[in-house]
Amino acid sequence: MKKLLPLLLLPLFLPVAALPLAARPLPAQPCDTVRVADFGLRPHTYVNGVEPLRAAISACRERGARVLLFEPGRYDLWPEGAERREWFISNTSSETECPSKVKTVGMLLEKIGDLTVEGNGATLMFHGEMTMLALDGCENIVLRDLNFDFERPGGSEITYVRTAEGETEVRLHRDTRYEVADGRIHLFGEGWRSDRNHCIEYDPESERFFYSQGWSVLAASPAEEIAPGLVRFATPAGFRPKAGNTLTVRDIIRDQVGMFLFRSRNVALENLHVRYMHGLGIVSQYSRDITMRGVRCEPREGSGRLLASSADFMHFSGCSGRVRILGCRFAGAQDDPINVHGTNLRAEERVGERTLRLRFMHAQSYGFDAFFGGDTVAFVRVATMERFASARVEAVRRLSDREVEVDFDRDLPATLAVGRDCVENMSCAPEVEVRGCYFTRTSTRGTLMTTPRRVVIADNTYYKTGMSAILVESDVAGWFESGPVCDLTIENNTFVDCAYAGGPHHAVIGINPSNPEVDPERPVHRNIRIVGNRFRTFGNPVVAAKSTGGLLFERNEIEVVPEPGRCDPLLRFEGCSGVELRGNRVAGAPCGPAVVTSHMKRRHLKGDL
Repeated sequence: MKKLLPLLLLPLFLPVAALPLAARPLPAQPCDTVRVADFGLRPHTYVNGVEPLRAAISACRERGARVLLFEPGRYDLWPEGAERREWFISNTSSETECPSKVKTVGMLLEKIGDLTVEGNGATLMFHGEMTMLALDGCENIVLRDLNFDFERPGGSEITYVRTAEGETEVRLHRDTRYEVADGRIHLFGEGWRSDRNHCIEYDPESERFFYSQGWSVLAASPAEEIAPGLVRFATPAGFRPKAGNTLTVRDIIRDQVGMFLFRSRNVALENLHVRYMHGLGIVSQYSRDITMRGVRCEPREGSGRLLASSADFMHFSGCSGRVRILGCRFAGAQDDPINVHGTNLRAEERVGERTLRLRFMHAQSYGFDAFFGGDTVAFVRVATMERFASARVEAVRRLSDREVEVDFDRDLPATLAVGRDCVENMSCAPEVEVRGCYFTRTSTRGTLMTTPRRVVIADNTYYKTGMSAILVESDVAGWFESGPVCDLTIENNTFVDCAYAGGPHHAVIGINPSNPEVDPERPVHRNIRIVGNRFRTFGNPVVAAKSTGGLLFERNEIEVVPEPGRCDPLLRFEGCSGVELRGNRVAGAPCGPAVVTSHMKRRHLKGDL
């Protein structure tokens, strides 16, 4: 690890090409290369390749190889014979939803350093329910030019082809396995069936996703297969869905993730095409310095599929260093394409003057190590979300999957409210750059961002995200995701028809911490600059900001397209201070006021809009 210390002195967002050799794999010589073909893993054999792939990876570790090389073509990987590891992964599943935290891993890199995986355009085709790729305890890893897909994706896609009173016909996508048995339709895959389903409907005419009860109606209706892939339902009176719309249906249980980058540092995923992922997508947890460059999270061209993930595309929990997401494409997630956050644990008991018992609060986030010796923490007041004191971690003891005991280097704050206030790890929070990316076809947000370090979101396109294109939240009441922002720039982005389905006040950019007490003199978020962006909005707000100090909205272009039934202000500010509006242009007249404020005084806002 010592050879990475010079990285701390590098300027922010230094290009990969400029990194010192110690921070990235060195150029390979022929003797440094391990070919998967030499271990019997050859393309287009359609047999299970997990064991020869594991042997090739072991050879890389034993020989100190710098390159793991695939030939072009398709490789198939099944759960049988795959590696299995128990990992508690943030935002996945509760004890009752999925008691076992064992993941089935198709490609596992464990305690390996200075390695480049050269895919040469190869496709890894997965079967059943699997975590496709995992890195655990790795350093200086590059994965390049690989495609990831499932033979039977976990998401099912069903298109209405004919609707009439009391009768509905649908066509199921060729990758969706189903059976009509006992007069009802059943969705299944390789070794699994889909029982606890979540349904989102896509309208190709409006290019919008929206929540739907369509699958619930079909699943409960008498069904008859009238041709392969074509099913007729006897549907209730009044059920008249729109022909041409597609239902995207997936099981809600996140028993696997797409990929898992865990306790690793200086990892780069470059030119990957991720065509489907079970569960939560690419999860980076307590890792440092992650680069996603040219990663495409979307179905294969010509596949006819809409979905590429059951939930998020990229999820970063408790990471540090620099996270860079550059030139990526995101289309077809049933949750957020990007989510960056930490985890607030609630203070449960004063064990001693310097010792506190802490508890994971959200049902789906628990069991992982959230604090480490030497970390700096902040004590967070629930009512205001104010970081009112800090300390350094001396020692951590795991009491259970839900609780830990932490020793600090100083006495606990006298005003700490046990049973209410929370503790946030300030050391496990990254700087973030999201640049040159494209977001579309999601019913939720485009980018969730809560980290106290510098963030730049620039030169991106957000096209028809169902909820806020960018959401800055941080809460101590729901998901307990930590990280009030202190330095955020949103610049030169294009937003088209975003937040049509929800978000704070249906705003394109939402800033919405969970504090119940709102005081403009005690903001939660600070120093947010929204500069030089282009908005095309259909009557909903461009920005809704709560409890933000120092918010600049400058040189933005707004085109307002009236939509029947919607008449909102362009900008909403609640309990904010230091708000400046300068040099913005509006085309089309909003039917309501341009700016609405609450819990603020006149001096807290100035500008020309």
